[in-house]
Amino acid sequence: MLRVEGQEFRVDYVPGESNTWLFGGNSNWRGPVWFPMNYLFVESLQRYGHFYGSQVEVELPTGSGRRVDLGHAAAELARRLARTFLPDASGARPCHGADPRYANDPHFRELVLFYEYFHGDTGRGLGASHQTGWTALVARCLEDALG
Repeated sequence: MLRVEGQEFRVDYVPGESNTWLFGGNSNWRGPVWFPMNYLFVESLQRYGHFYGSQVEVELPTGSGRRVDLGHAAAELARRLARTFLPDASGARPCHGADPRYANDPHFRELVLFYEYFHGDTGRGLGASHQTGWTALVARCLEDALG
């Protein structure tokens, strides 16, 4: 929080669209799940994991008491990212939110949209739905998760 001339400014965690005009309203580049940053994080963990092996461990998930090396942490995070695009038992994919077309309609069922960023709690796609450049990095996460 910042107070300037009697006004209070703050940026709180918002799992989807921004609730403040402070940075222009729409939270495009500040979305909680933005694939390029997540991909770089996973890739960095893989590299450090390759270098340090089992010498460095982290708790995953936080608060679980379960410790894993960085390579295993990278693989788990890649699986979590990949699940955003994978159908569950009912055919619904988190990236499509609650829209039933993508789970039930044969014309939409196999259409997977690469959104600009994703809701931090549900995985629902937000922003532009045609980010086939940077969000296509999920292909590497899917390859690792399903490979």
